[in-house]
Amino acid sequence: MKDAAESLDQENQGGWWSRLKQGLKRSSDKLGDGLKTIFVSRKLDQSTLDELEELLITSDLGVETAAHLTADLGKQRLNQDVDLEEVKAFLANAIETILNPIVQPLSLDHTHTPHVILVVGVNGSGKTTTMGKLAKQWKDQGISVMMAAGDTFRAAAVEQLQVWGQRLGVPVISGAPGADAAGLAYDALTKAKEANVDVLLIDTAGRLQNKAHLMEELKKIQRVLGKVDGTAPHSTLLILDGTTGQNAHSQVQNFKEIIGLTGLIITKLDGTARGGVVVSLAQKFGLPIHAIGVGESADDLRPFTSHEFARSLLGLES
Repeated sequence: MKDAAESLDQENQGGWWSRLKQGLKRSSDKLGDGLKTIFVSRKLDQSTLDELEELLITSDLGVETAAHLTADLGKQRLNQDVDLEEVKAFLANAIETILNPIVQPLSLDHTHTPHVILVVGVNGSGKTTTMGKLAKQWKDQGISVMMAAGDTFRAAAVEQLQVWGQRLGVPVISGAPGADAAGLAYDALTKAKEANVDVLLIDTAGRLQNKAHLMEELKKIQRVLGKVDGTAPHSTLLILDGTTGQNAHSQVQNFKEIIGLTGLIITKLDGTARGGVVVSLAQKFGLPIHAIGVGESADDLRPFTSHEFARSLLGLES
C-alpha cells in the first residue's frame, strides 16, 4: 500500500512550486509590502524591531511567534545595517525551523484494513471537498477507498460526497437525513471490512456552536468504531479553512479537547492574506500538518513542506 504523498513526490515539483507561490501571493504580498516600508536602508534598532513585530502579528503569525522571530533577529543584527532581502531570508529560515518538526505526510497504516480516518472541522472548512481530493489521489494510486457521509444533518454535505463518489467510482455509505451518525459510521466500517478496502474516510458534523452536542456525537462515533475495530479511528484529521486566520486556534483547541487530533489539513490558502497562521499553529500546538490546499483541483492539495512554504510566504525563490 502506498502513501498519498508517495506518487505526488515523483511528479514535477516546478508545477507545484508555481501553484504554491501563486496560492500564497496574497499572504506574501501583505508581508512583503510591510517589510518594504520598515526596512529602507537603516540600522536595526529597537523601534524597527517593534514595527516588525507588529507587522508579523497583523500577518497572522501570532503574538508568540512574532515575539520569537523579532527577538532572534535582534540578537543577531541589533544596531547593524540590514536590508530587505537579508530580513526576508532570515525570516524564511527561522520560519522553516519552526515548521520542520510538524512536517508529516499523511501515511496509511499497513497493519489495518481499512485504515479509518475520521474527518472533523467546522461547517464550511472544506471537509467534504478535502475527502474527495484525498480519495481521488489514493484511487489514482490503486488504493481502494470507501467514504461515509456522516454529516447527516446537512443534506448538501451528503449530496456533495455522493457526487464525488460517483465521479471517482468510490462507494459512499449514507443514510436518511438526520440519521444517527454513529450508527452510520458503524455500518460503514463493517462494510469496509467486508469489502477489504484500504481506506475508510468518515465525514462528521461541524456544528461547533453547539459544542456539547458535537462532543457527544463525536465521542459516540469513536465508541462505535471501536466495537468493530478496537484500534479505530487510526487518524483523526481536523480540516481548517485558512481564511479564518487566528480563529483557527480556537478550532484546534476545541476539537483537540473534544476528540483528540492526529493531524491538520489547511485549505483555501489561495483565498487569504492570512497564510501566516500556519506558522503560529505549528508553534502553539505542534500537531502534524499533513497537507495544504491552494486551489480547487485535487492536485492543489499537496503534502506540506516547510522549505517551500516558508520561502513562498516571504515571496522568495525556492
